[in-house]
Amino acid sequence: MIASSGPPAAPRPLRREPGRRQLWPAAVAALAALALALPARAAAQDPGRWLLTGASSLPITYWQGLTSNPGGSDAYFVGVFQGLWRTDPQLVQTAGNPAEIPGWVTAAEGYNHIGDPTWNPGDGGRVLLPMECYSPSAGNTCGTGAFGVADPETLAFRYYVKLDPADIAKAMWAETSPDGSLVWTSSGDDLLAYRSSDIAPANAGPAGPLIRPVRRLPGSVPPSGVTGAAFVGGRLLLAGEANGTYQVWSVDTATGARRLEIELHVCGESEGLDTIPTLGGTLHWLIAPFDPGCELTFGPGSALLHFVPEPAHERFEVAVTRLTGSAPGEVEATVEASRDGHPLPRASVSFAGATARTGTDGTATVSAYLGRPGSFRAVVERGQSFGASGLVAVGAAPQPAAAPAANPR
Repeated sequence: MIASSGPPAAPRPLRREPGRRQLWPAAVAALAALALALPARAAAQDPGRWLLTGASSLPITYWQGLTSNPGGSDAYFVGVFQGLWRTDPQLVQTAGNPAEIPGWVTAAEGYNHIGDPTWNPGDGGRVLLPMECYSPSAGNTCGTGAFGVADPETLAFRYYVKLDPADIAKAMWAETSPDGSLVWTSSGDDLLAYRSSDIAPANAGPAGPLIRPVRRLPGSVPPSGVTGAAFVGGRLLLAGEANGTYQVWSVDTATGARRLEIELHVCGESEGLDTIPTLGGTLHWLIAPFDPGCELTFGPGSALLHFVPEPAHERFEVAVTRLTGSAPGEVEATVEASRDGHPLPRASVSFAGATARTGTDGTATVSAYLGRPGSFRAVVERGQSFGASGLVAVGAAPQPAAAPAANPR
């Protein structure tokens, strides 16, 4: 299909976010609606540190969170309650285990829910699964949490270690420190860190000892809470939502000081964060299709929002004037860039992770392979200046799937 927002009359602020009352129907019309909705208005408090470059449509089962291996060759998603799914960087699924928590673990502890996972170097490489006992009607039913360990190749569950309930009542997310030595999570308003080395077969449940945190940062959880986390530049980024405002904060884990990184206004459920260079983004935020009282911005499935650090100066006008192809498959975008009405030559152009360079006429053609449908911006940079198009829909949204009976968290 071909879809374009058309060239803007003048440079526009790029920190423009999805409107709360825009619903994707099925198929192509859904993505076209998203392309119109996402640039609708800027969040009043967004600090402009990150630029939204696109949004990929995902299966509804990719719900709770995501992580990736150090080389970026594999991404891992969790959901709806406890499935573990592996994809390539283009989000094409390569493996899946819909019942990741073994029955014997649930029978012994009650664990039935996995939150935002993390990659960890222990055991030669593993995916750590924060676990809890969750009932939509009763909440946390067992009062304990644990870190499960999954094999990144087979997705088989290896073992789990229990967290001492004197410190934490449930494990909803986990994030490994940049040096691999610590695993961060939260309890109430505090951030906690556990030694990676304590997550070991010698401490495996149900008979193993309860492990204790080795660091605590009191009061460092942001006001929007935490649904997922990722480290960027040594700072711990924490995603959350409160009263319809979706935020990512970063925390200095040496001091506990925090600052706002991103603010959005969407209809959906904030979930996990991850860093992997793919699809035109380096930071990715998972939004699940659940939010009573408003029409989903993304639906009917989940969406992965893609961000890059925002360049210094917005000075260029950018438009996608032609788009051919569809997802999954090859897509070719013709991009026009100008400044003050004059063609912009020798500028770098990116679209959905692919790059090209404008010619003397300010035009470039970018060819990208997309494994999933979505909506993407063409971003043009030269020196410290940039410009970006509106979001352009590529491919068809997934057909509606049956939503969970209750909020799976």
